[in-house]
Amino acid sequence: MWWKKTIILIVFLLIGFSAFAQRIETGKNPNPSAFTIARLKYGVGGDWYWGSSAIPNMLKFLKENTNIPVNEEEVRVSILDDDFFSYPFLFMTGHGNIKFTDAELERLRNYLTHGGFLFANDSYGLREAFFREMKRVFPDKDLVELPFSHGIYHCYYDFPNGLPKIHKHDGKPPQGFGIFYEGRLVVFYDYECDIGDGWEDPQVYNDPPEKREAALKMGVNIITWALEN
Repeated sequence: MWWKKTIILIVFLLIGFSAFAQRIETGKNPNPSAFTIARLKYGVGGDWYWGSSAIPNMLKFLKENTNIPVNEEEVRVSILDDDFFSYPFLFMTGHGNIKFTDAELERLRNYLTHGGFLFANDSYGLREAFFREMKRVFPDKDLVELPFSHGIYHCYYDFPNGLPKIHKHDGKPPQGFGIFYEGRLVVFYDYECDIGDGWEDPQVYNDPPEKREAALKMGVNIITWALEN
């Protein structure tokens, strides 16, 4: 609906980046007036770099289907980088292990509790390590499954049954998990879904067009929810 798009744009421009910059610390951003996705680099064996075409395709779709100003270049950032706080939306993916240092834990917690948002896409086999590390980031919080009625599934496109199923993996139904801080969703994790692979070029996985479209639309929902809440 047009009024939803207008509200999202207004919130993005007047609140999103300015509030984030005021509440945390400034960093280098080549175009701070435009949104981009920052891919999180992490250590200990995980293939954080998986899916080179995913983010550019997602940003292109976001630019073509919303009024959000978009910088289509992917940014890659580590938690201890000087410009880490310049990017309010982090994308994490991979198949293997994750292990944060104590310094990274503290900085990531500060980022998430002061306006930042982390979307973790489980390409396959990420769950155990991700749940463990998020418990280290927030010892008093758990990743909880979001009900299908949650706004992240309805804020732009409507997903009445929650996350779309993009890849088979273990054949389980897809689930979306989140961590809330002071009522705000700060971490969103997709399991048995792999929408990040659905963002990739068509020839990478030969996904049918309807699956790729569903993955990209769900990406729009996650991004717009993060920006306006």
